[in-house]
Formats: sequence, structure tokens, C-alpha cells
Amino acid sequence: MTKQERGLRTRQVLIRSAAEVFEQRGYVQTRLADISSQAGMSTGALHFHFPNKAAVADAVEAAAAEALHRSARVAGRSPVNALQTLTDISHVFAFLLSHDVVVRAGVQLACDTARSPSLNFHQKWWNCVSRLLLQAADEGSLADDVSLHDLTAVVVGATTGFLSLHRDNAEWLTRRSLTGFWRLLLARVATPQVLGSLAPEGTGVTNTLPLVPCRPTLETCPQSGLPR
Repeated sequence: MTKQERGLRTRQVLIRSAAEVFEQRGYVQTRLADISSQAGMSTGALHFHFPNKAAVADAVEAAAAEALHRSARVAGRSPVNALQTLTDISHVFAFLLSHDVVVRAGVQLACDTARSPSLNFHQKWWNCVSRLLLQAADEGSLADDVSLHDLTAVVVGATTGFLSLHRDNAEWLTRRSLTGFWRLLLARVATPQVLGSLAPEGTGVTNTLPLVPCRPTLETCPQSGLPR
């Protein structure tokens, strides 16, 4: 392993360790010493990569955003209609939020009022949902009486609500919960011609995400849990 590769691996271990601590303690209560201890490194090693706690939080946020972007691209590769793509993306995001501590912590940090987040995940999700529903309307997949704005609000509000409820009950971000939501919603908003081709349980795209849960160590933690 070259010096550059080892430096990249060290940075990734620190980001995952920071995510674990931020998720447990929150941004305000987390100290740099907590993060370096979680990673099994010295505080000096951490400072070599990050000047302060805000920079570490920004890195966790950025890593979470990149993971979500990559997973959305994977979900959008199949030649299906926009409603199915949106359904699949929601299942993939739920999978990541359930299994990847960096994604969970990144979203949590982005909603933390104690800091100034560099990303607005809720706005990005709104934009994604809005774009796909507009595409669904152009495809003729939506019933005539469906308001795009109202439907976007329902999807964004419900799915972000599932994320909040997940903190107390992991069942809220399971495939079962999302499938129930989409089964009810799609029956209301999709045209009869399209409805029969839709899979509210998703098309199994999460099977293409080789997420490998691991305790961060320099020797074993993979460089990336998701394909680019």
C-alpha cells in the first residue's frame, strides 16, 4: 500500500469513526478525542487530516451525500418508468439509512441546528422527488386529478417522517413499511394502465449495493461500500 493509499484509508476510517460518535453523542457533545479514540488513533493523526470538529462533520456529511447520490444513480439505471424509479430510490435510501452509519450520521448532522450544515438533504430530496414526479406526469403515469406539488409534499413528508420515527423503532425504515406506503399511494395516484406494472416493494435494486458492515480498521474496512 502506497503512502497516498494509506492516507486515504486513514481518512475513511476517521470519517466512519466520527459518524459513529456523532450518531451516539450528537455534534455538540462530540470531542475530537472521542473520534480519534473510536478510530484507535492519536488526536495528532486526526488533526493531520482535519483541522477541527466542523471539518470532520463536513466530511461525514459529504460522504453521506456521495453515497446517496451513487445509490440513486444505481436505482435509476433500470429502464423503468419514473414512478418505479422513485419507489426504488426510496427503498435504496431506506436500506442505506438502516445499514450505513455514515449516511445516518450525515443526515443527522445536516439537520442539527447547533451547526451550519453545508448541505440541505431535505431540499435535495424534495428536488429529486419533484423531478421524478414531473417526469411521471410527462409519461402519462399519473391520474389527471393529481397535484404534483401535493404529491411531492406527501412523498417527502412521509419518507422523512419514517426517518424520524426510525430513531425509536427500526421497523419504520424496513422494506415492509415502505412497501405498505407505496402500495396505498400508487393505487391512488397512478393510472390503471401503469399501476399493474409497478412494484411497490421495489425491483430488488438494493441487491446491487454491496454494502459490507464493518468495524473501521485500517486493515479491513473497505474503501467504499457502494459502487461508483
